[in-house]
Amino acid sequence: MADIILDIKNLYISYRTDDAVVRAVNGLNLTIEAGETVGLVGETGAGKTTTALSVMKLLPEKIGSVDQGSIFLDGENVMEIPEKKMRMLRGSKVAMIFQDPMTSLNPTQPVGNQIGEVVKLHNTDFSKAQVDSRVCEMLEVVGIPAGRRNEYPHQFSGGMKQRVVIAMALACEPNLLLADEPTTALDVTIQAQVLKLMIELKQKMNTAMLLITHDLGIVAKICDKVGIMYAGEIIEFGSIEQIFGGEWHHPYTQGLFGAIPNLRRKDKRLHSIEGMMPDPAALPEGCKFHTRCSCSLEKCKTDIPPCMEQNGHQVFCWKYAE
Repeated sequence: MADIILDIKNLYISYRTDDAVVRAVNGLNLTIEAGETVGLVGETGAGKTTTALSVMKLLPEKIGSVDQGSIFLDGENVMEIPEKKMRMLRGSKVAMIFQDPMTSLNPTQPVGNQIGEVVKLHNTDFSKAQVDSRVCEMLEVVGIPAGRRNEYPHQFSGGMKQRVVIAMALACEPNLLLADEPTTALDVTIQAQVLKLMIELKQKMNTAMLLITHDLGIVAKICDKVGIMYAGEIIEFGSIEQIFGGEWHHPYTQGLFGAIPNLRRKDKRLHSIEGMMPDPAALPEGCKFHTRCSCSLEKCKTDIPPCMEQNGHQVFCWKYAE
């Protein structure tokens, strides 16, 4: 059995403001093994980024809190790790590629200095020459000439900035990489290059990855397993073959696939899921999706659906329980 890098059990996260308590994540369970890529797919507001931030222990202070559950990172309970030690784990054991490369880099520092800061923090015995050598190596790995290490972020294109962010994240070869929509701000051509780069680096370093995205095409290309997330819950989970080729799916998953353009059909309009994601400050009882589901039952309005599992493929829906 492969080593388990990330093990999340029964995780509940909320944001507390003066106006309301927002329930962002509700009973999430997720396991990622060494070298494995797991995709999290869902609409904006589903709780995907909040889940990743909780693993990094970067939830907003005094507002975001883990109310219940546990997060084990390579066998250590993140909730019990003091902040000083957690700072040393960020970058060395777990790293994150944030959604917008434009705001992930310090505009007043050369990119080489920013990568070098990560290397120095986790390799205190390195000399200045060793740090500089590692910076040059990482820039070359992501396809940027080492000679550009003294240039500033504004001198790079969006795709190049994202490559610099990837170089920073992988500089200390972490066991787990959290990629929060790493290609959203990029055009299609650069998107393909960045994805190819991430796949190559993941294979070379045997890094596990949690990929957060809206794009099912990206999921099909690089993920081993997929979790479909809705209103803070994973409502379907399985291998890439089960999610894309299985015979039974959650109605929400069917809705997501129905919204993908099909070149074989000449539809005048794309299919869409009616309604909106429920307000996380006032979530409905029972199945969170029942207000938008065309095949909801009476018990969907009051009872939480059970997990129906077949060969590791999990679907949380009363439709299959019946």
